[in-house]
Amino acid sequence: MADVTPIRTAAETALAELFPAVKGRLPGDATIAGQRAEAFKSFVDAGLPHRRIEAYKYTDLRALLRDVPPLATEPSADAVEAARQWADPFAGVDALRFTIVDGHVVAGLSDFKLLPDGVEAWPLAAALSAGPVASGLMGRVAPAKSDPVLALNAALMTDGLVVRVRKDVALDRPILVRFLAASGAPSLIVTRILLVVEDGARATLIESHEGAGVAHHANTAVEISCGDDAIVHHLRANASGQAGVDLSTLGVDVGGRCAFTSVAMVTAPSLSRHQIFVRCTGEHSTVTLGGGALLKNRQHADTTLVVDHAVPDCVSRELYKTVLDDEATGVFQGKIIVQQPAQKTDGKMMSQAVLLADGPTMNNKPELEIFADDVQCAHGATCGALDDDLLFYLRARGLPKPEAEALMLRAFVGEALELVDDEAARERLDGMVAAWLAARA
Repeated sequence: MADVTPIRTAAETALAELFPAVKGRLPGDATIAGQRAEAFKSFVDAGLPHRRIEAYKYTDLRALLRDVPPLATEPSADAVEAARQWADPFAGVDALRFTIVDGHVVAGLSDFKLLPDGVEAWPLAAALSAGPVASGLMGRVAPAKSDPVLALNAALMTDGLVVRVRKDVALDRPILVRFLAASGAPSLIVTRILLVVEDGARATLIESHEGAGVAHHANTAVEISCGDDAIVHHLRANASGQAGVDLSTLGVDVGGRCAFTSVAMVTAPSLSRHQIFVRCTGEHSTVTLGGGALLKNRQHADTTLVVDHAVPDCVSRELYKTVLDDEATGVFQGKIIVQQPAQKTDGKMMSQAVLLADGPTMNNKPELEIFADDVQCAHGATCGALDDDLLFYLRARGLPKPEAEALMLRAFVGEALELVDDEAARERLDGMVAAWLAARA
């Protein structure tokens, strides 16, 4: 029987050649190096995901990724200085700030020395080289073998952040991580965040992804481990420039009697996929996921999530809002899994989209996979235009059409933003929505 050799795309070939060329300068001890090699082999065997893979049916990365830029190197002094002058989208939010420039933590722009008692943080590169802190905790929430994009992150991660909030510590200031793509040339930026919130602790993590308009490729993974009785909030804002590609993974392990909330807002780049894997491993916990996407031109934004109820008496809620203009494409794929032991699960999922023109496309695929019999689960999806009667009502009272539409759309997306606990951060996200609508008008 003849051997079958799969044909690789230019992007797959570039990625296959990249790891052998850079692995010698990637951080980590021998254990991490072995994990990198295993993850890279997993990616090479699978290749870039395509439409025949169900989870990527609407986001065919093999077709969408034409090429891959070189792996980002440590930022120059000029790039760091430019980052220092960069306008902070979350200015006014009282937070512990950490800055990652072109995939590398900049200690001079990070608050490592301001951490309160009971909170520890390390640059990921240092933690990987030290060994036990990272290797003992990383990969438990989102194993690299489960997804090609995540496997690529595990193989090539350059730097990031490891944060541990000790037992019963209530961190009253958010941890704000700014991801800045400051290089003047296209580059591949691969980072990972590991947040461990121990039993009874409370913490908020904010991701701010910002770019200078250069066609960067980003692959970011965030792992969050929530201990019993913990309260954890996560916020992700992506305004990284219209020319970029952003692939991100959020993996969460939720303990008992825990409350976890995550909200993501997308206004850029040209191609983005945010995938979320949440597993409830402790009883009587609540998971709330939400977000909004504002898309125009030929942007493509994909939100794919899986909430796995493995134990009884847990609640999950998902609410996502998408606004599409011009020829943009939106994707929402959501799955709630209820394992057989997970009796008395309460899960509800909703995706809603507004199309502002004839050209956009919205793909909705909500799913329920239930193996228990005493549950309350529901899902829904809507897709349509703005309400003509309400638009007429507003215009009849003197509002020009652009202002009337902006008011309706701001209220539409605002329902998802109400899930954000921090008032100052919520105002910044609302400002992103207002700026997008003002540019459209």
